[in-house]
Amino acid sequence: MMDAAPPAVVPTRRPRTRRSLFLRRPFFTLALIVALGFVLCAAFAPLIAPYNPTLQSIEAMMVPPGGEHVLGTDSYGQDILSRIIYGARYALVIAFFAILIGATGGLVLGTAAGLTTGKVEWVLMRLIDSILALPSLILAIAVIAILGQGVDKVAIAVGISMIGPFSRTVRADVLQVSSQLFVEAAGLMSISRLTVIRRHILPNIAFPLAVQITVRVSEAILVSSSLSFLGIGVTPPTPDWGLMIAEGRGFVSFAPWMSGMPGMALALLLIALAIVGDGIREEFDPKMRGGQ
Repeated sequence: MMDAAPPAVVPTRRPRTRRSLFLRRPFFTLALIVALGFVLCAAFAPLIAPYNPTLQSIEAMMVPPGGEHVLGTDSYGQDILSRIIYGARYALVIAFFAILIGATGGLVLGTAAGLTTGKVEWVLMRLIDSILALPSLILAIAVIAILGQGVDKVAIAVGISMIGPFSRTVRADVLQVSSQLFVEAAGLMSISRLTVIRRHILPNIAFPLAVQITVRVSEAILVSSSLSFLGIGVTPPTPDWGLMIAEGRGFVSFAPWMSGMPGMALALLLIALAIVGDGIREEFDPKMRGGQ
């Protein structure tokens, strides 16, 4: 009698770790370093910037890059490097408060739309659709026309324009979680609706919302810079990248660094944040990981 063959050993897949994430995604790691570099520049701008970003000098007007002014100066004699460093602070601060407004409003509106039925749901969905019907920039321009210009007004305008995308994402997650058996079981046990929302629904949609926040940061920075570029956002002499690009348009033929340097900084930060956001979504979003 022959002995039975030993069962085949099925190799187990090694679980992904945080450390291996940086090794498996070199572009993500590089983009994360770049994004953190901008964050550090924004946090320590007074210590890093070589000059006062609003200090004007007639003797140093439109000095080309090099020497005392590494990235040159603008038409007012202001150091471009210093304005770019301080511009990172304004860009990230505006994006932070805009995302806070958009995510909070989207969480409230999306959760309400996902948990209600009938006429209330219809009204909430039409409100979300009306926000999504307009591009973020157009809606932000409309809000700026009502509120006026300024850093705080730009943050509010961009935040309101992002409520729609957050609401749509939150509503889809709420509908998915609400259909789970443990939520239905909690309802059958006569647990109050608010308790079900607080203990079961909100914790399960918090992480997908956090992933969406990382993806939307670059969009908030782009919209706020676009408002300043159009002349309806941050007011001079605030060191805003969009404003710097707009101010240098008239001198691009003989002083391209005035628009080119802040444009490169804006593009570099947007690309880095986009790569970081996509990497986090692909790595941690259950919907995307399920297909891998």
